[in-house]
Amino acid sequence: MKQQYTILVVDDEPTIREVVRRYLERDGYRVQEAADGDTALDRLRTQPPDLMVLDIMLPGIDGFSITRRLRDHDGQGALMTEHEVPIIILTARTGEHDRIQGLELGADDYVTKPFSPQELVARVKAVLRRTHPATGQATERPLEFDHLRIDPRTREVTIDRQPVILTAKEFDLLWFFAGHPRQVFNREQLLDQVWGYSFYGDPSTVTVHVRRLREKIEPDPANPTFIQTVWGVGYKFDA
Repeated sequence: MKQQYTILVVDDEPTIREVVRRYLERDGYRVQEAADGDTALDRLRTQPPDLMVLDIMLPGIDGFSITRRLRDHDGQGALMTEHEVPIIILTARTGEHDRIQGLELGADDYVTKPFSPQELVARVKAVLRRTHPATGQATERPLEFDHLRIDPRTREVTIDRQPVILTAKEFDLLWFFAGHPRQVFNREQLLDQVWGYSFYGDPSTVTVHVRRLREKIEPDPANPTFIQTVWGVGYKFDA
C-alpha cells in the first residue's frame, strides 16, 4: 500500500493555500494549513509533517526565521522535531540573494511566485523521494572514508565517531558524491541526479549545498579534501 504523506502548507494567502491543497490532495497527499508563522510552529511542535511548503513573507514570524529554528539545532530558540522536516520555500522574492539565503539556512528547495501548481507537486515528489528512500536503497551498506562514515540506512554521518547534523538534501548530495568517488559532475548533472529534475533547477542550489557540506565535514572548508572543485567543470569526491 502506498504511504500517504502529510504536507504542511504555510502561506498567508487563502487562495494560494486552496490551490496548493487541491493539487496535493489530487496526488494523494494529506494537507495541513497554516496562515502565519506562529500557527506553523505550533503544527511543527505537535504533529510534524513529512514536508513543509513555506512562504517567506508571513505575518509575525517569517519563513526564514522558521527555517532557521528548524535547522539550527544548537542555536537559541531552536525547534526540535521528532524527525527532520524537509522544506520547500515558496516566495515572491526572485532575487538570487533571497534564494541563496533560504538554501543556506537549510531549505531543501524553493519555488518562486507566480508558480505552476504542477511544478510544485513535482518538487514535493522529488524531495520526498530523496528523504524517504525506497527499501532497496535503505539496505545499502555504510561507506567509510578515513574518519568519515555515511550510513544510508539511518541517514547518519559521523566524523571520528562524532555525529554531523545534515539536512535531508545535504545527506543526499554527500551520499551521491561518496557513491561515485573521483567522478566529476557538473552542477546540472548533480541537479538531475540528486534533486531529481534538471529543467527547473537553479545551479546556485548546488553551489550553496556544496558550501554547506564543506563547512560541516571538512577540517578546513577553504581547502577541502573530500569535495573538491574541478575548475571550469564541477565537483568530485576524492576518497
